[in-house]
Amino acid sequence: QASTTEVQIGPMRLTQDPIQVLLIFAKEDNQSDGFWWACDRAGYRCNIARTPESALECFLDKHQEIIVIDHRNSRYFDAEDICRSIRATKPSEHTVILAVVPRTSADQEETSVLPLLNAGFNRQFMENSSITACYNELVQIEHGEVRSQFKLRACNAVFMALDHCQEAIEITSEDHVIQYVNPAFERMMGYHKGELIGKELTELPKSDKNCADLLDTINTFIKKGKEWQGVYYARRKSGDSIQQHVKITPVIGQGGKIRHFVSLKRMHCTNENNKQLYKTDHDEKYTGDNSESESHSFKCKNRRKDSTDVKSITSQGSDAPSLQTQRYSSMARIHSMIIEAPITKVINIINAAQENSPVTVAEALDRVLEILRTTELYSPQLGTKDEDPHTSDLVGGLMTDGLRRLSGNECVFSKNMNLSHSHLSVPNTINDVPPCIAQLLDNEESWDFNIFELEAVTNKRPLVYLGLKVFARFGVSDFLNCSEATLRAWLQVIEANYHSSNSYHNSTHAADVLHATAFFLRKERVKGSLDHLDEVAALIAATIHDVDHPGRTNSFLCNAGSELAVLYNDTAVLESHHTALAFQLTTKDSKCNIFKNIDRNHYRTLRQAIIDMVLATEMTKHFEHVNKFVNSINKPMASEETSPHSKGSDCECVANIKNFPDNQTLIKRMMIKCADVANPCRPLELCIEWAGRISEEYFAQTDEEKRQGLPVVMPVFDRNTCSIPKSQISFIDYFITDMFDAWDAFAHLPVLMQHLANNYKHWKTLDELKCKSLRLPSENNN
Repeated sequence: QASTTEVQIGPMRLTQDPIQVLLIFAKEDNQSDGFWWACDRAGYRCNIARTPESALECFLDKHQEIIVIDHRNSRYFDAEDICRSIRATKPSEHTVILAVVPRTSADQEETSVLPLLNAGFNRQFMENSSITACYNELVQIEHGEVRSQFKLRACNAVFMALDHCQEAIEITSEDHVIQYVNPAFERMMGYHKGELIGKELTELPKSDKNCADLLDTINTFIKKGKEWQGVYYARRKSGDSIQQHVKITPVIGQGGKIRHFVSLKRMHCTNENNKQLYKTDHDEKYTGDNSESESHSFKCKNRRKDSTDVKSITSQGSDAPSLQTQRYSSMARIHSMIIEAPITKVINIINAAQENSPVTVAEALDRVLEILRTTELYSPQLGTKDEDPHTSDLVGGLMTDGLRRLSGNECVFSKNMNLSHSHLSVPNTINDVPPCIAQLLDNEESWDFNIFELEAVTNKRPLVYLGLKVFARFGVSDFLNCSEATLRAWLQVIEANYHSSNSYHNSTHAADVLHATAFFLRKERVKGSLDHLDEVAALIAATIHDVDHPGRTNSFLCNAGSELAVLYNDTAVLESHHTALAFQLTTKDSKCNIFKNIDRNHYRTLRQAIIDMVLATEMTKHFEHVNKFVNSINKPMASEETSPHSKGSDCECVANIKNFPDNQTLIKRMMIKCADVANPCRPLELCIEWAGRISEEYFAQTDEEKRQGLPVVMPVFDRNTCSIPKSQISFIDYFITDMFDAWDAFAHLPVLMQHLANNYKHWKTLDELKCKSLRLPSENNN
């Protein structure tokens, strides 16, 4: 089933439904089949029409984004006539129409595309029945014209909002030619938009009540790209002068130059304007420099945006400019934040609510915003000085089975048994990766590889692309004796069963753990300690280790009496589910069964290794795994290296480790455990992003526990009170430092240990400064 796609246009986040394609071919042939199967591969919904009448009927019914018309033979129908008839309809405004034209011979001059363009076609496609050629053409159209048209359609909503906004809005070009005015502007100024659009501002009559140098002051500000705001007298069409509160914002466009000016205007509430019936009230964000004229009072109380209260206008004044200035400066501060903390989302919601609120409510919300900006929201409620609630909550939430149960409370998590293949667009081979993704993957062997860039460029499907690259590098297909197509299908179905709605436990986290595992496997001592089977098992375990994770901890599932907790007897609930589901998904369909060609004994050994590694990621046995590793690996190696009888050969140490299969098991467990929680050892910007994501997931769990009346497993992860720096410090102190010290002593990882030290210092600094965000120290005002 085709998936939706998220598209960003400015601050708007849009969801694009699966692309619909209409094929208009009178006769079925290799070319029509090529486009049909290309649509299937791309996950598009496809219809085919044989006649002009059925084509037009189908288009008016479904409004396809792409239409492919056979223009090779006029014997059956006139392709240009069909195109014109479709273009005559309103829905075709945002449709891309492609003409399939005959292939020209080498000695034949290529024809002009102008007749096609004049008929309404957007592009031409030289006849080529190759599915890959058709696929490439459709995908390019999707990411080009279709995506652009989709964004343009979203602009209709913006213009609808502007048309219904009760604040007067005027948009001009960089040369001050009027390009748009909304109905509120027409009502305020007495002009019809037809009288204004296309005219220069200098052509309109000016009021003589403004200061002589006011226009020069405004131009000085806006030409420098600065926002200007203040009080300005304007002349209406009737000749009357009205006093307005104006904000003019330059808009930077292509080439970094000012391309537009946006003016927002409202009536200035003074006794001179008592007879004006047009009133607006909008919560702007004033952030520019103030002029002397701003000292005037401009806001009247007890006004709703959708009504006019003449009594309130004539009888009440206000000292609201200070209130407005506070609101605007607060918004500037919020929008300057790089990492969006949960509190930022709260503040944005409040600001959005202000726009449709009465003045009294807006003022109250302003006071709430001031409290949110000045109160220690991220400082936890500590008990005694000796008690660290972050550590105790982390230990309690991550290292217990959650056997604290409330009778009568039951929350069932249904297993996501999606055994069908998802129609995600993936490359045919590792060499068929889009250039932008391939360029990113060139750096995948580096520890500083940015997994979030890969997440963005792959539309939240990093696991398939990174998996193909890593598995090829380690020869996984050769070891398993499976085709690259089978491996690709397996990666695809595994990624489809990760929950993209989870802020942390999604396929990006799985890809991150896979990357860390591959990095560790390249370390000399690790590589010398493990066999090829161990390497393949480790990479597969990393890929599946959190598949179908519901975004809740084991403790939550047990307390809720979930189906999974009942199934696995409250013991390693999620870890058991991840492995069981992964093997079910793999063996259910031959197309993605990567184990179908390997020897039974190899399969048993491989399966046991994978299960053991995934189960090792469960935190209840964290210290057991670490202590076993230290006592069985680190201490004997250190003793052997310092022994006077030892030759000091690292190869001999590794050989001794390989002689004991149990030691290899301990190494694999330690490796995936470190890969699973390597976030504090990543570069600072990645560490910060991961900290925000895991915190959001824990916040959501706490919210759910409160709603369901369940025990709150980690009370400090309350989005209103949690200190993220403190939680990170506790996590590093209690779980990370000792484990990575032990792993570093074995694998030698100076880069990781340096990042860990830097990140720990960063969290300590934020904690000492009682910062309210996850920003870098250098970005704070202090």
